[in-house]
Amino acid sequence: MNYPQIRLRRLRQNKILRELVSENKININDLIYPIFICEGKNIKKEIKSMPGQYTMSIDIAITKCNEALLLGIKSFLLFPVSKIKDEDGSCGISQDNILQKSIKILKNKFKEILIIADVCNCAYTIHGHCGTLINGDVDNDTTLENLCNQAVSLAKAGADIIAPSDMMDGRIKKIREKLDINEFENVPILSYSAKYASAFYGPFREASDSSPKKGDRSTYQLNYSNSREAIREGQLDKIEGADMIMVKPALSYLDIISKFRKNFNLPIVAFNVSGEYSMVKAMSKLKWGNEIKLMMEIITSIKRAGADIIITYHALEIAKQLNNENEN
Repeated sequence: MNYPQIRLRRLRQNKILRELVSENKININDLIYPIFICEGKNIKKEIKSMPGQYTMSIDIAITKCNEALLLGIKSFLLFPVSKIKDEDGSCGISQDNILQKSIKILKNKFKEILIIADVCNCAYTIHGHCGTLINGDVDNDTTLENLCNQAVSLAKAGADIIAPSDMMDGRIKKIREKLDINEFENVPILSYSAKYASAFYGPFREASDSSPKKGDRSTYQLNYSNSREAIREGQLDKIEGADMIMVKPALSYLDIISKFRKNFNLPIVAFNVSGEYSMVKAMSKLKWGNEIKLMMEIITSIKRAGADIIITYHALEIAKQLNNENEN
C-alpha cells in the first residue's frame, strides 16, 4: 500500500499530535552542567568566546548551583582554573587544590547534587599538555601514576563520579585499581572514550587556561577521520572497568554516538562542547537563527543519535525552555 492510502503527513497535523508521536524527548535529568571554578572570592568573569558562561569562584558557584537546582539540574561537571602549575601536573593531587576544595564545599552545601570531577593534568601543567612530557611528547605510562593519584584525591574530596579526559592508554584499568585499593570501589568512572583532537575546543581552552604552549594533542586524542578506532577505545574502556563512556565533541560526531549506542550496553554520554555552544551564540548575536530553536534541535539530534546523557553549557537554558513548555 502506498500513496494516497498512506500519507505520512497525517501525524504532523498539529503540535499536540506531533508531540504525541515524538520519538525522542529531552528530559532535564539527561543534562549535566559544566562549571569552571577558580580561586578567590566574588569572581564571576565572563568567558569572551562563550557568552553567558563564566569562570567563577566557589561562592559564585554556590549561587549558580542553586539556580540550576531550582530549574531541575542536579548534575555538574567541574573544571579547575588553576593558577598553580608545574611540569607534570602533580599539584593537582593536593586536597588544597581548587577542584578538591570546591567539591568539599559544594557537597557540604548541597546534599542532593551529583558532582563529576574531570581528571586530567592539562589545567595543572606549565606546558598545557595532559601529561608528563619526555622528549617533547606526553609519556603515557609516567602520566598514569599522576592520574591515578589525582582520581583518588578527588574521590576523597567527595566526587561522585571520576571522569578521566586525558586519553592515555590503560588509564581506566589503573584508575579503577587505584580507586578500589583505596576503598572507593563504589565510585563510578565516566571515561572520555572517544575524545577527538578537535578544533571545537578553542573556547574551553581560553576558559581553563589549558592550551598547549607547544605542539598539539594529536598523539593522544583521536584523529577526526577515524570511527573504527573510536570503537576500539570504547571496547578497551569497557573491559578495563568504565561504568559510562563518552563521545566528545558531539555535533560533528553523531555517527560515533550512534555506533557507541549499537556496540555498547553502557550509558552513553555526549559532550556538547564549547565551540558548538559558541556557534549557536554567534548565530543568535548576528540574528542568523533562532537561538532557542537551534539549541533544542542540536540537543535533540544528540539524543536521537543515541546519547543517554548530555553534557552541555546550554543546560540551564534548556531546563528553562522545558519548564516553560510544561507550564504551557
